[in-house]
Amino acid sequence: MSEKTVEKTLFDSKYTIEAGTVARQASGAVLMRCEDTVVLATVVAEEKGIEEDFLPLTVNYQEKTYAAGKIPGGFFRREGRPSEQEILTSRLIDRSIRPLITKRFTFPTQVMITVLSADTKADPGVLSANAASAALMLSDVPFEGPIAGVKVGRIGGNLVCNPSSEDLESSDIDIVVTGTKDAIVMVEGGAKEVSEQDIIEALMFAHERIKELVAMQEELASGIARPDRILEEEDTSEAERISAAV
Repeated sequence: MSEKTVEKTLFDSKYTIEAGTVARQASGAVLMRCEDTVVLATVVAEEKGIEEDFLPLTVNYQEKTYAAGKIPGGFFRREGRPSEQEILTSRLIDRSIRPLITKRFTFPTQVMITVLSADTKADPGVLSANAASAALMLSDVPFEGPIAGVKVGRIGGNLVCNPSSEDLESSDIDIVVTGTKDAIVMVEGGAKEVSEQDIIEALMFAHERIKELVAMQEELASGIARPDRILEEEDTSEAERISAAV
């Protein structure tokens, strides 16, 4: 894979996506940065598919303690089992990308996201959704993306994109939104007794910012993305016979 870097300043923060510098044996891999938060996302799909009509997709988001400059102490000096936050973030990414992978793609696929560095300004979980999408765009997995994710808060009556953890303490809205440039795919979060109209405005606000991150991924993939894997054509006559029998 050719080396390529895309940099943009969005939402008062500097975003960088690098491809072709690490994990070169993966089907797709990117390093994505937002200020001092850095995540590595890799995608690998097996060459042989399964017989069942199902996508065996595994999404694993992991936060290493060294990302915050810490080393596990006590009797166990290794990373423990996934935290609740890691499990929830893995599910968030899974729900965002799974519907956009072609249904006939039945090859066991792993999407691994590792937090290499973290600060209090950029949420590594939200950044990881963007990195996972960018890695899929570079891979041969038939992915109808890209998707992007942002966190939206409302502080002092003003909507804020990707607020810091400190700013969120005074926010009455805290939602994560993922989507393509055309539509919203997934929403997760909560609010403190705000009106339905306020939530709708927050969603529309999020989608406009999502389009900017999607454009960044499209610029990265242009010219270096692998061609989508060629899939066997579905036997329509068999499908018609099954449909008629039902």
